[in-house]
Amino acid sequence: MLGAPLLGLLSDRLRASAAVVLPVLALIVFLQLPREFSLNYSLFAYELRPIFIDGLSWIFSLIFLIAAVLVAIYSWHGNNRLEQISIPLYAGSAIATVMAGDLLTLFICWEISALSSTLIIWANRSRYSRSAGMRYLFIQVLSGLLLLLGTLLHFQDTQSLLFTAFALDSLAHWLIFFAFGIKCAFPLLHNWLQDAYPHASASGTVALSAFTTKLAVYCLARAFAGTEYLLWIGAVMTAFPIFFAVIENDLRRVLSYSLNNQLGFMVVGIGIGTPLALNGTAAHAFCCILYKALLFMSMGAVLHRIGTTKASELGGLAKSMPWTAAFCIIGAASISAVPLFSGFVSKGIILFAVAEEGYWLLWLVLLFASAGVLGHSGIKVPFFSFFAHDQGLRCKEAPKNMLLAMGITAAACIGIGVAPDLLYALLPNSMEFHPYTWDHTITQLQLLFFAGLGFVLLYVNGWYPAEIRALNLDSDWFYRKPLRSLASVGLKAFNNSSTGWQKLRSQTARKLVDMAYQSNGPRSQLARGITVSSMVLIVSILLSCTLLFYYL
Repeated sequence: MLGAPLLGLLSDRLRASAAVVLPVLALIVFLQLPREFSLNYSLFAYELRPIFIDGLSWIFSLIFLIAAVLVAIYSWHGNNRLEQISIPLYAGSAIATVMAGDLLTLFICWEISALSSTLIIWANRSRYSRSAGMRYLFIQVLSGLLLLLGTLLHFQDTQSLLFTAFALDSLAHWLIFFAFGIKCAFPLLHNWLQDAYPHASASGTVALSAFTTKLAVYCLARAFAGTEYLLWIGAVMTAFPIFFAVIENDLRRVLSYSLNNQLGFMVVGIGIGTPLALNGTAAHAFCCILYKALLFMSMGAVLHRIGTTKASELGGLAKSMPWTAAFCIIGAASISAVPLFSGFVSKGIILFAVAEEGYWLLWLVLLFASAGVLGHSGIKVPFFSFFAHDQGLRCKEAPKNMLLAMGITAAACIGIGVAPDLLYALLPNSMEFHPYTWDHTITQLQLLFFAGLGFVLLYVNGWYPAEIRALNLDSDWFYRKPLRSLASVGLKAFNNSSTGWQKLRSQTARKLVDMAYQSNGPRSQLARGITVSSMVLIVSILLSCTLLFYYL
């Protein structure tokens, strides 16, 4: 975070190189720290814990640092000064938030994360990025205000600012819960994600996909593990994005909806709350950051070369961008939980934890959601961009730094899938779980086969929704359509008010100014000298009123 502003003083080439060095150095420093570490001090008699590392915060900090390195490599070719400053600031604030052991530090870093991520969206300077960034900023600030208010009420109730596990037994904790829920893109609170992420640049979208929502997942796991409401919130999150993703034309919006789906699995794991389920949440967050970044990287490379990610305008790019197509397929296989890829070994932990606790209806919903992921992210994204309806587009392969970042990420997705114990050794709780059992493997292969068959039948028979140029509104319709129209009507009525109303307003304003001048002007009573005895009397009255109100 301290190094990010200094990047602006460097030339384009040095700034790009330094942007890679910053997270690499941070990762090296982090790996020297013990797995359990705490820094405590008192400020004005308040006990603060700005750094708190345990098993949960350690693995989230690790994957955030890895993601920061990958994003820096991926964006090395760029020369957008604002974006290159904002991305490390955003990554650093996210890591600082994960390490925060008290609510005050959490709130400060939470807000820095919100502001720096907004700058990433604005840095694209596209036609829609400014308005999308404003809507994004409004939602993020609302989340911060709820967190601040909840923190103040919690401190009033407990006289403690430590960030520990909470129960939903007070207004303070409900406010904190909804603050985390907004950032985690709970149902009906999720539209900022699909609205803002596709309007950032190719590199900016990769950075945004890695930190904000996973930060909220960590906070929910830290504060509200075992909260039963999260089971059904997560179930809805896994299911509803499928239908929107199928009809969406912009493939980066498709990936944004599938991000909602993946977050739902993590939220379900938090709702279960057992050590095994929390391991599943941490493992799935780790893997999701990698394969979701890989998918956004591949679409970012397409955007960089073609200038669009609209499925209706793409197709046949595998001939020009074979490496990007291969990396996209690896990301698609990982998010679809194909055996030998990372999603299989992380999602299986959550499914097993759900079944172990006897939530069979929830297990079926997650199974349905797993099949849906294959349809929109596993098949639709690589198929419509690289293979379907060749548009005759021919371009260069992605820049070498993009290919390097995608290659490292793809290798990590395969490595975790082939050797899951490497990931399991990093999880916060010890466990005995083996993903490659016959029942789990066969069940997943059957699920993938029939989901893929369903897509083929729909597409061959012309039943699959056509890719058309359109903006699909979700629940954001309520504030982007009727509320906007109502505001326009009100503003028009105000501007078209009669001349008499204009005069009445001006006369009223003039009278108020005259009254203020008479009571507070240079010739008013307040401007004249006042005796000490009168001042003591006024202070005594004010103190008496304060004591009276305090007593009441």
